[in-house]
Amino acid sequence: MPSPEDVIEPVAQSSTARNLGQRRYMTDLHNLSPDELDGLMSSSEGRPFLVVHHLPEIKEEGIPYLMPGTPITCKVDNTEKYTTRSKVNVGTLYTVSLTHGHFHWTVKRKYKHFQELHRDLYKHKMMLHLFSKERQQLRAMTEEMPSLHGTERTRRTSSKMKYLEEYLNGLLENTFCRNYHGMLEFLSVGALSFVTDLGPKGLEGPIFKRSGGHRIQGLNCIGHHQFCFRWSRRWLVVKDSFLMYMNRDNGRINFVLLFDPEFKVKVGRAYTDTKYGVCIENFTRSLIIKCSSYRQAHWWSHEIDRLSENCDYLKVQRFDGFAPPRENTLTKWYVNGSGYFADLADALEQAREEIFITDWWLSPEVFLKRPATDNYWRLDEILKRKAEQGVKVCVLLYKEVGMALGINSEHSKRTLMNMHPNIKVMRHPDHVSSVVLMWAHHEKIVAIDQTVAFVGGIDLAFGRWDDSEYRLTDLGLARTGGVTEEERKGDAVDNGVADGPKPSEPDKQTELDPEDLTGNTKLWLGKDYSNFIKRDWVQLDRPFEDNIDRTQVPRIPWRDLSAGLHGHAARDVARHFIQRWNFSKIFKNKYKDEFFPYLLPKSHCTADSLPFTVPGSKKAKVQVTTANHHPGPHSQSSSRSPQPIIIQVPAAADIRD
Repeated sequence: MPSPEDVIEPVAQSSTARNLGQRRYMTDLHNLSPDELDGLMSSSEGRPFLVVHHLPEIKEEGIPYLMPGTPITCKVDNTEKYTTRSKVNVGTLYTVSLTHGHFHWTVKRKYKHFQELHRDLYKHKMMLHLFSKERQQLRAMTEEMPSLHGTERTRRTSSKMKYLEEYLNGLLENTFCRNYHGMLEFLSVGALSFVTDLGPKGLEGPIFKRSGGHRIQGLNCIGHHQFCFRWSRRWLVVKDSFLMYMNRDNGRINFVLLFDPEFKVKVGRAYTDTKYGVCIENFTRSLIIKCSSYRQAHWWSHEIDRLSENCDYLKVQRFDGFAPPRENTLTKWYVNGSGYFADLADALEQAREEIFITDWWLSPEVFLKRPATDNYWRLDEILKRKAEQGVKVCVLLYKEVGMALGINSEHSKRTLMNMHPNIKVMRHPDHVSSVVLMWAHHEKIVAIDQTVAFVGGIDLAFGRWDDSEYRLTDLGLARTGGVTEEERKGDAVDNGVADGPKPSEPDKQTELDPEDLTGNTKLWLGKDYSNFIKRDWVQLDRPFEDNIDRTQVPRIPWRDLSAGLHGHAARDVARHFIQRWNFSKIFKNKYKDEFFPYLLPKSHCTADSLPFTVPGSKKAKVQVTTANHHPGPHSQSSSRSPQPIIIQVPAAADIRD
């Protein structure tokens, strides 16, 4: 039976228009043009992280998996003897150590693997000679291929090791051989091998994986995956805090397994019901892979354990945290939304790769800097601007029970996804089908390039922006033009009206034109001016129409806390979002489409590199922790939920409005 990550089930759309829109979303910018992709892959200092969203097919011509201009050297430095099935012939396993730039890794190969590589290269060269019409390929074929015959004339292991080492180094100096997909597979090299932000190059290679094994309510009938399953060939990649497998034929990531306190690796038929099987477990899945030999199975197990042994997420930390305390973390605290929204807007402008947002309620039309005289600092316009620059924007929203709550997450999703194909929005959960009723996602997170993150209690929504004045009315200022923060503080009038000179003639209560805000002096536009006791929000698809009469009804101020984090703590927050995003992709059939990508966490080895920082940040000791028990990836066990984010801060911290 196909596994959930391999099957795309049809989704029933609520309208023809939405169905057409969904199809338009599918024609996104997932694949760059050949020149743009070649530019991403051609860095000599390691691939940029954006490569993970544009993975090429393994057999795609002209894509350099190895870093251009960077030599790759190999050394055959060890051998192991093994007994073949006949129990008479003794074979030799060669350990090959490779270096490419600052990346180092090891592969183990039998002599027959060298022979198969040589035959494959020779065959490919002949085929190109017969059918290729490109001069560049013909010129590459004129380079002489090194011979493998010298290794057959000696039986001395040391001499054979030297011959094989010279043979491989000779191949790697040959332009034709260097980037051939058969050579790359021999070297265990893939598109993600040299992405600096993913950490050291771990073990990679082709394996067969078994479908099923998900520990998610609704995805597995009792024991069904033990009898109904299929094997699929995939390319497995192990990094320092996760592993993943992908289909190299089309460049798609099929599954990501994060290391956590329940992560363990087991080898043998007793755990896998499979000869030469390896069982890899975490909170959410028991993944079974099949190797070609007992020795290979133990090699995979050993390398996975070696790469994961220093991972910070393998044990429960103090306060039941999933991440350890992070010393000297640049942190800034906010009371109220004015300073938080302004710093968030500036941080979003610095995004170069990814933006992650999760909210209980998100209003796309909310302004992050005020008063607004144009739409430049409106949230949806900021996200659209970054998406047009190639930044991947992933938004995860709480899917409310519509009869009980009027936050209209469907409007938020539709508005954002209509902005640009690089903006992806998921909603979770489905209350009826997943039997989730008295529960809601309630965390508020924004993570930018997995380098800076904002957490706390303030949604990016209407009614949340406020400052220490806590104004009860907002009729607009008499002047025509923007008012700076300094001007508002200097000209404040203690009358409960928006700061500034007393308005001689209040603005008329009409629906604003969102395309022309010239001269606007209001701080809360349209439904942003709110009193949810007098009247809850309705008709959120008409955001610039007042929800209450602002000349008669006072607004309710909003006070809450948030924090901006950098470096390792921001990596922890981003990883938490990635866990929720990937879980939602698996759990809901409509998100199994390739339009919604799997996300990969960055390595902590590059977390100290900060392209930008939030002004006014101070160093503090920070820890990200989680609460217990919610309907989600861990609902089948007594494990910790990836729900609320708690920040441990020093008592003497500098807290700013």
